[in-house]
Formats: sequence, structure tokens, C-alpha cells
Amino acid sequence: MEIQRKVYVVDDDAEVRASLARLMKEISLPVEAASTANEFLETYDPNCVSCLVVDVRMPGASGIDLQRKLLEDGIAIPVIVISGHGDIPLAVEAMKLGALDFLEKPFRAQSLLDRVQQALAMDERQREERAERASVAGSWGLLTQREQEVVDLVVEGLTNKEIAARLGVSPQAIDAHRGKAFTKLGVHSVAGLVKVALTVGAQ
Repeated sequence: MEIQRKVYVVDDDAEVRASLARLMKEISLPVEAASTANEFLETYDPNCVSCLVVDVRMPGASGIDLQRKLLEDGIAIPVIVISGHGDIPLAVEAMKLGALDFLEKPFRAQSLLDRVQQALAMDERQREERAERASVAGSWGLLTQREQEVVDLVVEGLTNKEIAARLGVSPQAIDAHRGKAFTKLGVHSVAGLVKVALTVGAQ
């Protein structure tokens, strides 16, 4: 299935919104333009690979305010902040809040397009990573407590014999638990098992 992409543009200046929208459409990128932070939040589609181009200074909620709101709500969308004021403190604040870049108007169209493409690629990659973590967590939840104990000890580098001695069971029982864990987690090697365990540990 083709991945849906969208660029959100938020700027209180109608001419700027129209100009940026035309720019995105020139390279066949779907665009949603909004004049306020609230309007963007009402139209944002969390299922699309997307990025946000937002003006730092707007009546009401500013671009910085919107960034804070996104962080509070757990909305992980790459943000490119634009400004016509050359306000360095605001630029620093935007970057601290996780903005991918801060572009001062007037900026080269290609500079913005390059950043938008990078932001979309970043969002796609992060979505894939989140989906993988969710899948791994689901598989990990299928393990019994004993299987999880065995996996933890395998990851520590213990042999089946050492794990059996630690848990007070036979090496054959450990081999059976280990085999079931491999099957449930969809791995075929200790290296794969370690990767899964590290992914779960990073949740």
C-alpha cells in the first residue's frame, strides 16, 4: 500500500500560506494550510507521514506554543520553523523543543523543499521504528515468565547448562523453553534474541 504523505503549513499570512502551498504542489506533495495552531490541530491526520512548516510568530498561539502543545500531546511530527524576524532567541528555543530547522524569511525555495523531504523521510523512519517496537512488545508479551527468565539469561551470555543450574531445572527443559521463546519472538539466532530483548528494554 502506498504511503500517504502530507505537508502542513501554518502561517497567519494568507500570501505566505498560498505561496508555500504552491511550492509543495509543484513537487506533487499534498499540503494542508492553516492560519492558526488550533486550525492545524483540528485537521492533523496522525496516520499520514507528514511534517509541519510553521511560522514562529502568529497572533494567539505562536509556533513555539504549538511545538510545546505537540510535545505535551505526544504528537511526534518533524517541525520546520520559519520566521521573518531573525529572532535568534526564538530560533534557539525552537531548536531546543526539537525543531528540525529554523529558516529565516526570505529563504530559498529549494532550502525549504530539501528540509521538507528530510522531515518526511525522518517521520517515515520513526513510524517504522515505533511499529517495530510495538510488534516486538506484543510478541514479548506472549512469553511465559519462565521463558522470559531463560531469554534474559541467554542474553547475559549463559549457556543452557549454566541457565539450568541457575534455575534448578534440566538442560533439556531450558532447551525447550528457549526453543518456544525463539518461535514466539520469530527469531532464529541468539543475535536476533538479543536484538529483541534490547528493543523491549528500550520501551
